[in-house]
Amino acid sequence: MFARFMPKEVKFFELFNAHAELIAQGGRQLVALVADLEQGPDALARHVQAIDQTESAADQITHETMALLHTSFNTPLDRDEIHQLITRMDDVLDLIQDFSEAMFLYDIRSLTQEARQLSDLCAVCCERVSSAVLLLHKMDNAPAILKLCHEIDQLESAADRAMRTGITKLFRDEPDVRQLIKLKGIYELLESVTDRCEDVANVIEGIILENS
Repeated sequence: MFARFMPKEVKFFELFNAHAELIAQGGRQLVALVADLEQGPDALARHVQAIDQTESAADQITHETMALLHTSFNTPLDRDEIHQLITRMDDVLDLIQDFSEAMFLYDIRSLTQEARQLSDLCAVCCERVSSAVLLLHKMDNAPAILKLCHEIDQLESAADRAMRTGITKLFRDEPDVRQLIKLKGIYELLESVTDRCEDVANVIEGIILENS
């Protein structure tokens, strides 16, 4: 389908792919941050810095994509689809960065089982987003892409359930009001990462249905 486009326009998919790989990396970094939480503030600060670098690299790709969009005559997808896709992808890493900074600012030293479950779901969601984007250059991949989008939707639903369970336990069992407020905010940030992944999946699903 996309063979008729000039090489310049193929660069859009190269940019999407590069950003997608950073999303997967950000998901892995999120899980690593949670895993090393009990190593102390210095370890946490290193993870926050690594996530900041990943988010910054993704921002550069987003800016390059926008610049290319404004200078390209032919585009492999509708211009609005390109804008929505790269913007929603960037939102995922923005939320991962927000989570890491909140962990540092709130001085979180440990997390509940539900929060750890949420972090794992975030990482899997990020991997599925990356996989879907990497297949997007070829519409023959439509069935596999739609399957990944469905998996992302299921993961987001699982994250929503985990958040509700975690918050319910907090209000029932956590005696420290400040800690309750902090952890509630962390739960909500983690669940929001999966929401943003679902937003990407919805854009991708729309692209598939429009172009296949």
